[in-house]
Amino acid sequence: MHSTPPPSGTSATPPRWLLVLRALAFYTGLVLSLLGYVLVVVPVAALLPFARRYRVLTTWGDFVVWWCERSCRLRHQVRFEAPLPERPAIVMSNHQSAWETMALQRHFPPMAWVLKRELLWIPFFGWGLALIDPIAIDRGAGRRAVEQLVEQGRARLQAGRWIIVFPEGTRVAPGIRRRFKLGGAILAARTGAPVVPVAHNAGLYWRRKEFIKRPGTIRVVIGAPISTSGRTPEEISAEVESWILARRAELEPGFEPDAAG
Repeated sequence: MHSTPPPSGTSATPPRWLLVLRALAFYTGLVLSLLGYVLVVVPVAALLPFARRYRVLTTWGDFVVWWCERSCRLRHQVRFEAPLPERPAIVMSNHQSAWETMALQRHFPPMAWVLKRELLWIPFFGWGLALIDPIAIDRGAGRRAVEQLVEQGRARLQAGRWIIVFPEGTRVAPGIRRRFKLGGAILAARTGAPVVPVAHNAGLYWRRKEFIKRPGTIRVVIGAPISTSGRTPEEISAEVESWILARRAELEPGFEPDAAG
């Protein structure tokens, strides 16, 4: 296991009391905005056609990212290594925080998120999630969960939607490596959809189970499309994992790609 030093911000790390005040402001805005969405926006959006419904509902994630920039001084920078493919693709990204679940949608066409179906049972919030037509799977179903991913994923791709998968399966702290699961690669192999790999270092600033959000700039790298036609899931997963680990080594001080987590 390897630890990663905390970011120092821009010039000097603010005192903790200021970080706490900024976090309080951030969460106040987050809660108030969520209440407004679930009580007003979600019922109205439910009456709209899907394309307009998706645009309306995903503005909440845009707001949260924007409000985090203003309240906590946490910005982000994106680098594209190549143009995005013109056909629907599967985005495979490392997963470090809640930040990327809201921010990545800004940089891709309309997406279907792979998530555990229990999230859809949360009153109001889950109902809003259901309205953007995610891929909800039963993680306790074993092999059947992979088939659910393939069945629903194929339908979303045919409908022109992109898909985003976090192959680590859960949030993984900076400096730690976790073996990739094959679900997203199996979907890619069976459909022939290209894979767009993504790497970022959001966990350096927006840490799991930590109240404060550290100021600075999250760096995101979006890679060139990876061809999947005629390849096995293992081959696809290995290439995606190798690419993400190499970019993480650039984005996370002290991260060692060859060290098992």
